[in-house]
Amino acid sequence: MADGRGGVGQAYDVVAELYAELFTGELAGREDELTLIGELVAAPAVVGGGLPVGDLGCGPGEATALLSGLGVRAFGLDLSAGMLAQARLARPGEAFVRGTLLALPLAGGSLGAVLARYSLIHLKPGQLPLAIAELRRVVAPGGRLLTGFFAADTEHPVPFDHRVATAYRWPVDALAGLFRDAGFGEIARTVREPGEGERFRQAALLLGDAR
Repeated sequence: MADGRGGVGQAYDVVAELYAELFTGELAGREDELTLIGELVAAPAVVGGGLPVGDLGCGPGEATALLSGLGVRAFGLDLSAGMLAQARLARPGEAFVRGTLLALPLAGGSLGAVLARYSLIHLKPGQLPLAIAELRRVVAPGGRLLTGFFAADTEHPVPFDHRVATAYRWPVDALAGLFRDAGFGEIARTVREPGEGERFRQAALLLGDAR
């Protein structure tokens, strides 16, 4: 998970090994997300420009490896040292770096695409515009961004007792609006009902460079 608060990173350090064990293979069954990931890596800045794809908030690195398997240059970034240790252990052929979404250790316009899968959920609502501005800074013209999150049926984000650290569910339109304000254009969205063992609806936004 990537977040600007050290407490969140430390919380994931504690559960990193268990988390990696429990969620191994979880993405393989998400056909809706896999379709969007396919569209993500088709970004002109990736296909034509050859720029890498950043899995920002990579956790144990499963999505990072998936991206590499699609034939693109990919790397993972996470705040949690424990998560990165699990990622490097399980996927020694992939590149992983430590960092926060609030101050990405990346040059402007250096990424052809960003996957931010449930990596924004622990940010307080007041922090989110800064994180989105950072994402906008590193995404090159012709780039794309895909984010997954927990959806809310309210007008404002709703905190909830995530098993690791407090997280927020977001109204899909409200979150899309924050990205739009930062210079992203919406390409697609998905919203699905909770599956087995899930408490909330799950949503995803695929966005593109609107400059």
